[in-house]
Amino acid sequence: MLDGTAALFLVVGGLMSLAAGIGLVRFPDLHSRMHAATKPQVLGLLMLVLAAAIMWRSWSWVAIALLAWGLMILTAPVSAHVVGRAGYRTKHMRADLLADDELATAVDRVSRHGGVRREVKDD
Repeated sequence: MLDGTAALFLVVGGLMSLAAGIGLVRFPDLHSRMHAATKPQVLGLLMLVLAAAIMWRSWSWVAIALLAWGLMILTAPVSAHVVGRAGYRTKHMRADLLADDELATAVDRVSRHGGVRREVKDD
């Protein structure tokens, strides 16, 4: 029973990782590729580490597997945000695919002023 569950988790995790790889190749722009790289990859990694933890048949490996997945779930959104923001600023995006460009006004304002201004209060 445990081997069957682990095998199912391995297949699902592999398919999710495959979907992420196909999305990276097939999607038209940076932002949709970024989405494909992060969303299914996190779930695919969860399935793979759970399958490994089941196959090892030790509770200590479950904690290590969940730690690895937890680090992935913490770093994937941050890295996707940084890549998306850099792609937006360097114009590596397709503006025709954006439904609403909420960041344009903030970027224009910062560009006009030459950077972020901070007010310093003297005490």
